Formats: sequence, C-alpha cells, structure tokens
Amino acid sequence: MLPIILIGPPGAGKTSVGKALAKKLSFTFLDSDKVIEERSGKSISEIFIADGEPAFRDLEREAVIDLLENQRGVIALGGGSVMDPAVSKKLKPMANVVFLDVSISNAAPRVGFNRDRPLLLGNPRQQWIALMEKRRSTYESLSKTRVSTDNKKPIEVAEEIVKLLAL
Repeated sequence: MLPIILIGPPGAGKTSVGKALAKKLSFTFLDSDKVIEERSGKSISEIFIADGEPAFRDLEREAVIDLLENQRGVIALGGGSVMDPAVSKKLKPMANVVFLDVSISNAAPRVGFNRDRPLLLGNPRQQWIALMEKRRSTYESLSKTRVSTDNKKPIEVAEEIVKLLAL
C-alpha cells in the first residue's frame, strides 16, 4: 500500500485528519514536524529561533524524503515542505497525495496564530494569506485530490478521503 500524504497550509487539519484517517484504516500515522522535533531534540519554533529557517528547511527536506521513501500509512507534511524542489519531485509521481484546503476563517481558530507557528508571527492573518497565495498552486499541482476541511470534523474529512481514494 502506498502512503497517503496530506499536504496543506497551517490550520488545514493535517495532523488531526491524519490521525483520524490512520485510525479508520488501521494504518500508522506520521507527522513530519514531529519527526523533525524528535530527531533534533528541539521544537520547530526553537529550530527557527536558534538555527534559522534555512537550517529548519534542511532538516525538513531530509525528514520528509526519508518518510516518503521508507514509510507507509498516513503521513502529514509540514505546510512549507512541498515548496522544496527535492520534496516536490518525490511527491509528483505519488498516487495518494491529498490537499487539505481551508479558508482563513476556519484556519484562524485552529492555528490560534500563536508562537508555535514561526512563519505566522507579526500579522498572522496577513502572513497566512501570503503563504497561501505563494503555495496554493503547488498544493494543487502535487495533489491528486483536494478536500476542504472547512466546518468539518476530522473524522468527516477522513471518511471523505477514503471515498475519494476508493480505499
């Protein structure tokens, strides 16, 4: 079984939907951000602050490519990981890439626009909108299907993914 890869912006529900989907299918669930934190011994925000975004992106690329090459089950990728050309190249031929789309009005309460989201510091709403403007076309081009998570519970989104991917 090929892995099911969840991509999308902060607040789309990649982790919560991923856990619900994995449970429903009796698959393992992996979150690339958690893998990075475990490998580095630091939180994502600590990596950004102490080492900078380029160092984080290097760790992220390594972790994501490792996950894509060696893991099965459900894998949630960090929102910006798909912008890396090496990650993008690995994702393109994969069959089960799902873009979890979300509106700013639904993302805001989920994300809380807190300090654990280093790219959303400053004016969080404006930063999120700018991230989506930059990333939307990549999310769309890499995914085989798109599911809106607006006003839905994680299990509802998971059930929709199961139907769309005919699992």
